[in-house]
Amino acid sequence: MIISLTGFMGCGKSSVGKKLSALLSLPLIDLDDYIEERERMTIPEIFASGGEEAFRQMEFTALSEIISATDNIILSLGGGTVTAPRCAEIVHRQTCCIYLRATTATLVQNLMAGGYSGRPLLNYTQSRENTPGYPETEEAHRIEEKTEALMSRRSAIYESTAHHIVDIDGKTPGAIAYEISRLPKTGKAING
Repeated sequence: MIISLTGFMGCGKSSVGKKLSALLSLPLIDLDDYIEERERMTIPEIFASGGEEAFRQMEFTALSEIISATDNIILSLGGGTVTAPRCAEIVHRQTCCIYLRATTATLVQNLMAGGYSGRPLLNYTQSRENTPGYPETEEAHRIEEKTEALMSRRSAIYESTAHHIVDIDGKTPGAIAYEISRLPKTGKAING
């Protein structure tokens, strides 16, 4: 069984994936890390050289490789992976997909705390984050607007791709991982 984690950037897919991996004694593969190793470029470099379309093609190829070559893993997807219909189809059909759902406030808080400079879709518009004196509250507002705009297009896709939805607001990665491990064993649900 491949357990995939989806959700918007900043929802904790990587952190929860690590806890879930330890809890279920399954290896973790982070799709973005896999792509970076495979392409020998960072995600921002891929976006800069070929744009989002080139990245989404690489993402589909990497996802197909992982799913066809492995089983019994935790797979942390990129925030936009399931926005590509062919990726969403593979994820829904061949994994137990868990949507880590969060409010915009939680996402912005996590993004501001964890850094977002390596997230091309948040920096794609003209960013003033490195401008001296640019107030953090204005930057948080810019991230909030961008997050809301992307989530308005993505939330329904996350929900339709997922087999289970776990709300993450106010929960630690460990608590979220435990909740996932206790989900009912129906359909593509978790074995164990």
